[in-house]
Amino acid sequence: MVSEFKEENYEEAILELFEDKLGYQVESGYDINRDYENPLYMDVVEESLFEINPDIPHDVINETILKLQDFGLGSVTDKNIIFSDYLQNGIEISHLEDNEEITYLVKLVDYDNIENNDFRVVNQWTITNNSQEEVRRPDVIVFLNGLPVVVMELKSPSREDVDVSEAYTQLKNQIDKIPNLFYYNAFCVMSNLAINKVGTITSSEDRFMEWKSIDGSYESTEYADFNTFFEGIFEKKHFVDILKNFLLYSRNDGLNPIKILGAYHQYFAVHKAVNSTVDATCSDHKAGVFWHTQGSGKSLSMVFYVHLLDKIMKNPTFVIVTDRTDLDDQLFIQFSNCSNFLRQEPIQADSREDLKNLLNNRQANGIFFTTIQKFDEYTEPLSNREDIIVIVDEAHRSQYGLETTIDLKTGRKKIGAARRLRDALPNATYIGFTGTPLFKDKNTREIFGNYIDIYDMTQSVKDKATVPIYYEDRVVNLKLDEEILNEIDQKYDELAKNAEISDIQRSKKELSRMEVILGSDETIQTLVNDIIEHYENNREFELTGKAMIVAYSRNIAMKIYAEILKQRPDWNEKINIVMTSSNKDPEEWHSIIGTKAHKNELARKFKDNNDPFKIAIVVDMWLTGFDVPSLSTMYVYKPMIDHSLMQAIARVNRVYKDKEGGLIVDYIGLTRALKQAMQNYTKDDQKNYGDMSLENTAYPEFQKQLEICEDLFYGYNFSDFYKESNLKRADTIKGGANFILSKNTEESEDEYLHESLKLKQALSLCRSKTTEDERTKAAYFLAVRSLLLKITKINNNKISINEINDQINELLKHSIKNEGIINLFKTNKKEISLFNDEFLQQIKQMPEKNIAQKILEKLIKENITKFKKTNLVKSEQFSKLLNDTISKYINGHISNEEVIQELIEIGNKIKQEKTKGKKLGLTPEEQAFYDAITKPKGIKDFYNNEELIKMTQELTDKLNKTKTIDWRKKRKSRAKMKTIVKRLLKEYNYPPDEIPDAMEIVIKQCELMADNI
Repeated sequence: MVSEFKEENYEEAILELFEDKLGYQVESGYDINRDYENPLYMDVVEESLFEINPDIPHDVINETILKLQDFGLGSVTDKNIIFSDYLQNGIEISHLEDNEEITYLVKLVDYDNIENNDFRVVNQWTITNNSQEEVRRPDVIVFLNGLPVVVMELKSPSREDVDVSEAYTQLKNQIDKIPNLFYYNAFCVMSNLAINKVGTITSSEDRFMEWKSIDGSYESTEYADFNTFFEGIFEKKHFVDILKNFLLYSRNDGLNPIKILGAYHQYFAVHKAVNSTVDATCSDHKAGVFWHTQGSGKSLSMVFYVHLLDKIMKNPTFVIVTDRTDLDDQLFIQFSNCSNFLRQEPIQADSREDLKNLLNNRQANGIFFTTIQKFDEYTEPLSNREDIIVIVDEAHRSQYGLETTIDLKTGRKKIGAARRLRDALPNATYIGFTGTPLFKDKNTREIFGNYIDIYDMTQSVKDKATVPIYYEDRVVNLKLDEEILNEIDQKYDELAKNAEISDIQRSKKELSRMEVILGSDETIQTLVNDIIEHYENNREFELTGKAMIVAYSRNIAMKIYAEILKQRPDWNEKINIVMTSSNKDPEEWHSIIGTKAHKNELARKFKDNNDPFKIAIVVDMWLTGFDVPSLSTMYVYKPMIDHSLMQAIARVNRVYKDKEGGLIVDYIGLTRALKQAMQNYTKDDQKNYGDMSLENTAYPEFQKQLEICEDLFYGYNFSDFYKESNLKRADTIKGGANFILSKNTEESEDEYLHESLKLKQALSLCRSKTTEDERTKAAYFLAVRSLLLKITKINNNKISINEINDQINELLKHSIKNEGIINLFKTNKKEISLFNDEFLQQIKQMPEKNIAQKILEKLIKENITKFKKTNLVKSEQFSKLLNDTISKYINGHISNEEVIQELIEIGNKIKQEKTKGKKLGLTPEEQAFYDAITKPKGIKDFYNNEELIKMTQELTDKLNKTKTIDWRKKRKSRAKMKTIVKRLLKEYNYPPDEIPDAMEIVIKQCELMADNI
C-alpha cells in the first residue's frame, strides 16, 4: 500500500508515461558509468552522430564532438545561443582532404527521419561543477541523441507545503550552480501533476506556460492536463518540430537576449497557416486570416510562420505590409531581433521603386517590409512572380476595397487599397494577421479567405497568455456638459463612416472645435488634477507604477505634460512625452519631443521596470505593437473606435508577475465605442468581456470578497483597527490572526488565505471605487493575511520581524491615514530564533496564544526538516514529539498555555541535541551515526560509551573514504556500502544477538548520508 504519493512516485509515473505512451527509452542515471563533469551522454552522442551522418568522415565527426564541448568564453546564455544554432542548423566543420579544405555540415538531429534519432529519458543524472565544487542531480532529463535538451523538476502532488514554484527556484539554482548542463538546454519543465508548465532558461516564472492541446483544438483547456501537457510536447514528431521551428533567441532591443518557446496556440495555428498558404498558392491565393487577440504573441507567430514556410516552400519571398510607419518599424525590429533564427536579415523598402527593385533583383528568398501607402500610385505590376507571400499585419479596413469608384464631385477614380495591392502583386498569395477581428465576414472572405485560427480574448485570458482588461469611467470628473459629450459622440460617428485613413486624418483636421473644447486650460487642469489624484492613490504602487496617458492631440499632450510638471515639479524623471515631431512645432517643443534616438532611449527606459520613467504621454505612437508587460494603467483622453480602440487598450493586457489585469481610465466617454467594437468579437468574448466596467466586474467581486472575509471574522471585534492608535491597530491585527488560528484546522487557515487573496486581487483593480470604510476594512483583512502567511507557512528562511512590519505598513500606507510605525512585536531583534531565550520568554507571554503556538510549531518544523537531511533518528524522534503534542492540543487534551510550554520544551531538546555531539567530541555527521547505533533500547547494556564513540568514528571515517555520488541507488555501490558497514561493526560484535534489527537503523542512516552527498 502507498500511504503517500511522494516525489519519487511521481517521478516514476513520468518515466512510465515516456516509456509506455511516447516510446522513449528510460534509464536511471545511477546505472550509467560516465564522467560527472560532462553533462552529455557521450556513448549515445557518438553513436547518434555516426548514424545520422553516415557519409561524413569519422575524423569530422570526432572533431564535431570536440566542438560540441567547447563553446569558448561567455555566459550560460551566450553558450546556449551557440548550441541552439547547432541544434537547429547543424555544425559546420572544415576538414583538409588531399590538400583541399572541404566544409561539412554535421547534423545533430535528423529532422526528416524522426525514428533515426535516439529518444531517451534519464532520472537522477548527476552533474558536478568542480570549479564551484557543486553537485546537482536534476529529477528528469530528456536526451535527444545524447544531448540533454530538456530538464524537468518535479514536486510531490501530495505535499501541501510544497508549491510548484519551488521547482522553478530549483531550476534557477541549477542554472547558477551547474551551468554546464544548461549550455545544451532547449527548454525546462516544472510539474507537480496538477500544474505543468514549460519555459526557457531566460523565462521568468510568470512566462512559464501551460501546453493545453495535442491536436490544436481549444476545447477542454481550463487547465493543462497532465497527459495533454506531456503528450502534446513530447510526442516525437511534435518534439523535434518544436526544437527546430518554435524555439528562438530574440536580441530584445539591445537588452539581454531572451529565449522564446512558442506557446501551444502559436504552434498549432502556425501549422494551420502554413498548410493553408501552401494550398492557396495552387488555388485562389487567399491563405486566410490568422486572428489571435492582442498581446498573445501575434508578431512572434509571424516570425514562426515565415521560418516554417520558408523551409516548406523552399525560399519564397515575403512582403510584410502595415498601414503605418511606426508599425512597420516595430514589426521590422521584431523580425530583425530574430534574424539568426530566420537565417536572413529583413529589409525595409524605402520607396515603391525600392520595393520593385528588391522583388525583381532577387529570384528567391527575402523578407521585405513596406507600408500600404507605397501602393497608392502605380502604372504596372511591381512583380509578376508567383512565389511571393504577402503578409498583411493588422488586416482591418485599411486593407479592404477591391472595387474602383468615381468621386462624383471631382470625377477622380478612387481605387480601394486591397485592389491597389493586388494589382501591384497579381500572382502573390495573401494572408492576413490581426489582433482584432475583421469587421465584416463578407469582406474577410473576399480579400483574404476564411479564418485560419481564432484565439480570442476569452481563451487567451484562460491560458494566462494575457490578463483581462477593466474599465473605469471618470468622464463625470471633468464636468463636461451634455453639448460637449454629444459632440464627442458625433466625432465617433464621423470616424466610423470613413473607411480610408486619409479621410480620417482630414476629419481630424476639420474638427478644430473639439481641440478647443478638450484643450481649454480649465479642462486640462481638471483632467490633470484627477489623473494625479487617481494615480497617486490607486495606481502608483501597483506593480511598477507604469502608466500611459493617451492625449487627443499633440498640442493637448504638451498641455497635459506642462500642467503635470506644474503640479508635481519633482516628476521630471517620472513623466515624458512620446510623439512625432513637425517642422512647424514651436521651438520649446523640440527639446521635449527630441530626436528618433531620444524616443528609442525613452522606449528602453519605459520597458525597464526599475527606471524612474513611469508615465508616458502619447498621441498615436506606442498605441500599437509596443509591449511593456508591467504597464497596467491607461488614462484615455482621445476618441477612438473599433480596431484602433481595441489595439490601444490592449497595451495593458500583457502578463507580468502578479498583475491581475489592466485598467483603462476613461475621460472621453468610451463606453459606446467599446460596446460597438465588441460586437465584432466572438460570442465568448462578448459574454465575458462585453462589459469591462469596474462597477460591474472588479468592484462587485471586491464587495463580495469583503463580505466573505468579514463573515470569517464572525465573533471577533476588530473595531479598534479604525482608531488612531497604532498600538491598538497592531494588537487588533495580531488578535485577528490569533482568532483565525483559534479554529484549529488547516482548512480554516487555507480558506481565509484563499478568500483574502481574492480580496487583494479585486482591490488592486477597483481601489478608486471603494469607500474609505471599505478600504480600511480591506486593509485590516490583508494585514491579517500578511501576518498569517509569515507565521504559518514553512520555508527555509527565518521570520523577520522587520519584514512583517514593513509589509503591513505598506498595506496601510495607501489605505488609511497612518503616520506612525506599527510594531507587531515589541523587540529589536531582527530574527526570531528557537534558541533565543529572550524570544522564547516573549513568545510564552504573548496574549495571542494561537499565534505563539503557530510560530513555535513552524520553527520546530524547520529544524526537523534540517534533521531529515542529516539525522534519521532525531528527525523521527522530534517529528513524533511534535505530532503528539499538536494532536493532544487539537483534541482538547491540553490548553493553549500547555501546548506552548510543551513546544518550548521540544525546542529546548532540539537545542540540547545540537550541543550534545560537541560534548562527546563528535561532528554532526558522527553524531547522526552515534544516534543510529545507540537508538535500540538497551544497547548500552552491551557496550560502554567509549566503545560506541570509537565504533561511530571509525564507521564514519570508513564510509567517507569510500562514498561515491551514486552510492544510494547504484546496486553495486549500495551492496558495497552494506558490506563495509557490516564488516566493520562485526569487529565490535554489533549488533548483539538480542537486537538483530539494530543493523537496519544504521543502514538507513548510511542511505540518508548518501542521499545528501
